[in-house]
Amino acid sequence: MLARVLSSAILGIDAYIVEVEANLSRAKLPKFITVGLPEGAVRESKERVRAAIKNSGYDLPRQRITVNLAPADIRKEGSAFDLPIAVGILAARGFIKQDYLDRLLLLGELALDGSIRPIKGALPIAICARREGIAGLIVPEENATEAAVVGDVKVAGVKTLREVVDILNGRSPIIRVQVDRKRLFNQNQRYILDFSDVKGQEQVKRALEVAAAGSHNVIMIGPPGSGKTMLAKRLPTILPDMVLDEALETTKIHSVAGILPEGQGLIATRPFRSPHHTISDAGLIGGGTVPKPGEVSLAHHGVLFLDELPEFKKNVLEVMRQPLEDGKVTISRAAVSLTYPARFMLVAAMNPCPCGYATDPRNDCTCTSQMIQKYMSRISGPLLDRIDIHIEVPAVPFTLLSEKSPGEPSAVIRERVQETRRRQQQRFKKEPNCFANSQMEANHLRTYCALDSTAAELLKTAMERLGLSARAYDRILKVSRTIADLSGKENITSDHIAEAIQYRSLDRQLWLG
Repeated sequence: MLARVLSSAILGIDAYIVEVEANLSRAKLPKFITVGLPEGAVRESKERVRAAIKNSGYDLPRQRITVNLAPADIRKEGSAFDLPIAVGILAARGFIKQDYLDRLLLLGELALDGSIRPIKGALPIAICARREGIAGLIVPEENATEAAVVGDVKVAGVKTLREVVDILNGRSPIIRVQVDRKRLFNQNQRYILDFSDVKGQEQVKRALEVAAAGSHNVIMIGPPGSGKTMLAKRLPTILPDMVLDEALETTKIHSVAGILPEGQGLIATRPFRSPHHTISDAGLIGGGTVPKPGEVSLAHHGVLFLDELPEFKKNVLEVMRQPLEDGKVTISRAAVSLTYPARFMLVAAMNPCPCGYATDPRNDCTCTSQMIQKYMSRISGPLLDRIDIHIEVPAVPFTLLSEKSPGEPSAVIRERVQETRRRQQQRFKKEPNCFANSQMEANHLRTYCALDSTAAELLKTAMERLGLSARAYDRILKVSRTIADLSGKENITSDHIAEAIQYRSLDRQLWLG
């Protein structure tokens, strides 16, 4: 008495087919064994499966039940195998016809009463089913919309084990879940926040527009209550609209992590992640026995905001160097090595001193110069090397806070940013590893950031008088290229250089300190 059921599991952000084999044999004592490198939740499934089968009205034989999860050399984790294991046992008992079991993928966590609970990773599993030519999926009802986003594969959402049995035996019709991807994408492509809510801070908003236009990393320095967090939360609203491929990749990561909002199915707005400064390096970069995505991957195609940057542990900040450089993160463990995408904009915020009021005219600073220097030194040079724009965020006066007229809306700013990105895409269309000005290497700077004599002289003077480092030179060129693109200019002028120099305030503070 043997039955085979197709299921699937996640490895990284991709899925692979798992064949669930259930064999019933005679034995003096009943026993339930699961093999195929099952992790804790999979090993515990036998208790859920037993109760679910019994409470669904089927009897479980007093026999030896052996369940094998193939391929047997890859560790299996999660509770999604509950449903295929139960179906395999019932099929081996003769309660389910085996006609369709080799053409359908089954996934779902079983409750003790036989109801089916949602799982993680329905989207990548549906993509795997389409790739492998599987006819359809039977998934929990809550995951049906997410899986149906893929298209070209039939998806049925179910609530109970008995309902699955009736479908497989032909007693109940399969109600296919269909999704209009374009309508769903447009429906979800809306932001709640808007830049029009921000009062004053015109210089900071301009700096963030430049950052969005060139995909530059930013650090904001200002006293408490100056609006750093408020501005950072609105940055995704001025980034270019996501395209469908970006949305699918982002949704896959959130689906695997199990944080996809219920019923949403597709993430169509750029993610904003803001971890607390007490986060561990594994929480930021990803980790676990079978590595799970961290905050840098959850921010893929969006914004990672680190508030109170100097309060983060140094080892936590140092692990961001690879994703900032490569746009991906590789996590190696004894059993497996996985690579997750992690192309995001880093936005950091910090106070100018430990008490926070060094630049606030309304409050007295109580910090000594040594305290300030020690506070600033918590930011490592390698991390600072990867931040293009430093901008001071002053406290907003009451006269601006009390203004009733709204500021410029995000939609208007986003249109300018998208036009600037289109210019960069045209410029770099023959450069495989460069999609925005922030990605330019030394050879790109020589080709696309040539300066006339006036602009070159201005940059030389700034380097000498302000004590700017060599690393600041490349950053200024990249940012000035973006400023020129925003203004629709082909060549970089002294005006563009002058504005880019203003965005190196932290370099000047460290040099003066």
